[in-house]
Amino acid sequence: MSIISGLEHVVRENEPLAPYTSLRIGGVAEYFSEPTNIDELGELVRRFSTAGLPIRLLGGGSNILVRDEGVLGLVIQLTAPAFCQLEVNDDLLIAGGGVRLTHFVSTAVREGMAGPEQIVGIPGTVGGALHNNTGVAGFDIGSWVIRAQALTRTGDLVTRESDAMSFSYRASSLNELAIVSATFRCERDSPAALTRQMQKNWIVRRANQPLFGEPTAYVFKDHGGDSAASLIERAGLKGSQVGKVEVLDRNANFFVARQGATSADFLRLVELVRSQVQERFDVNLALAIQVW
Repeated sequence: MSIISGLEHVVRENEPLAPYTSLRIGGVAEYFSEPTNIDELGELVRRFSTAGLPIRLLGGGSNILVRDEGVLGLVIQLTAPAFCQLEVNDDLLIAGGGVRLTHFVSTAVREGMAGPEQIVGIPGTVGGALHNNTGVAGFDIGSWVIRAQALTRTGDLVTRESDAMSFSYRASSLNELAIVSATFRCERDSPAALTRQMQKNWIVRRANQPLFGEPTAYVFKDHGGDSAASLIERAGLKGSQVGKVEVLDRNANFFVARQGATSADFLRLVELVRSQVQERFDVNLALAIQVW
């Protein structure tokens, strides 16, 4: 019996992953699924886990580089309505793991819930953002979460309360396979005031980020008091290029994949930048992007 027997309606084989990532490069997934409910998700995870096959969760695709060779096993994306619900209950925001951050932020601002307006303009999903503790200087999404429901790599559903979660710079203790939903507590403020702050944050962020729609990725974590972008720029690497992948002039911590780029080009540029920054400043830049 096939490993996807009975689940063919939610599983595709040899699915190109490039269209699901912001870089729009890379190979195929051996199996790709968008389950429609938690039961299908759990069943898929249990089957592939029992078979010893890799399982990966794809969020918004903004921090993923898929190798040209593609990936073995199962790639899951939580795009179905069951995983994209967003509910407001007094001072609580209850979000499915597949909710886009743009929707999360705009809903919080409209409802007068302060905090999320700080992360406007950051791509991705609520689940991915919690895994990586996405944020900006002084604010991160882990600051507001009080509860998370997650699926383990063996298909078990677990709940993590605030005292069982920890968050640090671009990292969290939520290392289960998938965050199914999360509950956030926010302070109340005027929707008008939050809208003004969100607009200011958006203007500042867009001035320092790639143009909308460009095939780019944010590559390295900041190092201590120095931003990765500053270190790369001081090393004279703005505009550096390997194949069809280039260090962006507007912000040197973004790489842009031009037409015809490959993941191999991207990885060679990563190593070039790393080695030059190491040589100049004795700093070993850590990747912010995940390489599959």
